[in-house]
Amino acid sequence: MSDDTALDPGKPTDPQHRCGLVALLGRPNVGKSTLLNALIGFRVSIVSPKPQTTRHRILGIATRPGAQLLFVDTPGMHSGAKRAINRQLNRAARHAIEEVDVLVHVIEAGRYADEDEQVWKAMRASGKPCVLAINKVDALKNRETLLPFIAQLTREHDYAAVVIVSARKRDGLDALEREIVARLPLAPPTYGEDEITDRSERFLAAELVREQLMRQLGQELPYSCTVEIEQFAEREDGVAEVGAVIWVERQGQKAIVIGAAGQRLKDVGTAARLAMERLFERKVFLKLWVRVRENWSDDEAALKRFGYEG
Repeated sequence: MSDDTALDPGKPTDPQHRCGLVALLGRPNVGKSTLLNALIGFRVSIVSPKPQTTRHRILGIATRPGAQLLFVDTPGMHSGAKRAINRQLNRAARHAIEEVDVLVHVIEAGRYADEDEQVWKAMRASGKPCVLAINKVDALKNRETLLPFIAQLTREHDYAAVVIVSARKRDGLDALEREIVARLPLAPPTYGEDEITDRSERFLAAELVREQLMRQLGQELPYSCTVEIEQFAEREDGVAEVGAVIWVERQGQKAIVIGAAGQRLKDVGTAARLAMERLFERKVFLKLWVRVRENWSDDEAALKRFGYEG
């Protein structure tokens, strides 16, 4: 996490050092967050099997000899954006295209859908270098289809480079980094060597609670939930005391999140607390509440309050 550590102004800078922003872009559920975590070596972006798990811009910092890569994990770009939150997620992804130096288009091996093409068109219009990362190659049932798949893509799209990766198994990451670094601008590092993200522990705590909601609830309900941290304090004994509110859109959803005799809420809280302790490297005391705000996901004012800003 960021500790606002300033770089030493007296330390000489390598004139060949490269540093820049790199956006990981793609349709939902292609493994962008898993790829981010694998590239930086820390779990700063939440992951679940459900699409649209990532809702916020997350910065992951990878410091290497001679280069610093500032990876921007983005929400999956998707069609049919009818609600305010869907429109905001697409805006966040498109804004990332404008602010970065290199674009990485993450797709799933053996599958190229209409939404993948929409992402490509948005990236191509920027005129910035775009590297194709073909992910989930380990899950491809017939490897013989991979080369024809790549050949067709490269005939129809002028990617600056194509790299085959497995974010889950951490295969191909060095090759992907080399292609990215070669296209970064010459610049000194922006962050200290020990920093891994610009996000606060308060933000990450909310995300870890939401991750468990995505994992433990049914198909539809997690998209009606968001998490707001009301309290984040350090006790004298070194324990982080966290108070989080889970917001849902209807009263009936509240009962589902709490579960029979409060068991589901306990399960979510236990799993989230353990994840926080691993990430924050100290004990955590977590308190959870569930409250209702009707149709918050289609309310621009509510989205702003909950931190959903492009």
